[in-house]
Amino acid sequence: MNGLKALIEGYAKAGVLEKIVLRPKRLDQPVVVQKADVTADGLVGDHGRPGKRAVTLIQSEHLAVIGAMLGRGPIDAHILRRNLVVSGLNLNALKGRHVQIGEVVLEITGICAPCSRMEAALGNGGYSAIRGHGGWCATISQTGRICEGDQVYPLPTTS
Repeated sequence: MNGLKALIEGYAKAGVLEKIVLRPKRLDQPVVVQKADVTADGLVGDHGRPGKRAVTLIQSEHLAVIGAMLGRGPIDAHILRRNLVVSGLNLNALKGRHVQIGEVVLEITGICAPCSRMEAALGNGGYSAIRGHGGWCATISQTGRICEGDQVYPLPTTS
């Protein structure tokens, strides 16, 4: 493998799963857990949407960026209602790629756009502060268990 394909597949180090957040019901307070089972429909105990948005991820480093856009410190991840908080790996570079977390393999499918509730949750400008930093949606390619502290790494592409 050489050239651009090698550059695209490269990464400096594996990321880390910092936090797992479940949303038991729509509009319920999110719950942080140490581990979760992942089925074809998403995280057990989460009301997520099966399919392209079965799991949502956000990069931990973006929590400080969102906070800075609002004139304050890092935002607490549970406010954004994303399932998985990952640090140390550029999720923006992984659209269309598969990533392994613990026993689970996810395919990063697309941007997880902010919802209108972010304005109420974060205050004036909250919606705009998240745009471009709000994370990614993923489908489940391999079920299993994930645990806080698991490594997160991209899998090689097959083509």
